[in-house]
Amino acid sequence: MDRIPVLTLGDVLLVSIQVDLEDQLALRLQEDLADRIVSTGAHGVIIDITGLDIVDSFVGRMLATIAAVSKVLDAETFVVGMRPAVAITLVELGLPLRGIRTALNVELGLAALRAARAAEYAEPEESDDDESVAT
Repeated sequence: MDRIPVLTLGDVLLVSIQVDLEDQLALRLQEDLADRIVSTGAHGVIIDITGLDIVDSFVGRMLATIAAVSKVLDAETFVVGMRPAVAITLVELGLPLRGIRTALNVELGLAALRAARAAEYAEPEESDDDESVAT
């Protein structure tokens, strides 16, 4: 059975889907990504769907499932490269991909992941309003 390659870019996994996702291939991708998140300690997953002309309800659910599993494993998911027709189809199918962040391309997805990670580790600023009053 074929597999979709999963590339490691630092703490981010990159998947570029260039073929139509048949059910078994999509399920294999879900398993492979979960395994790779755990084995590499990745904190981000970028799924490039530029090569997809058509997305059906199964693929939409698969993307949502990947994002949910990734989140549980402490990795944020971005879907990038979505064509306007694909976005329209997903909305018309009632699959707006809740919980999945999107970006126009891989470069913007990587930048957003890195910015989110940096913000997560930034120390909160202290405010003068937070002073405690001793009683």
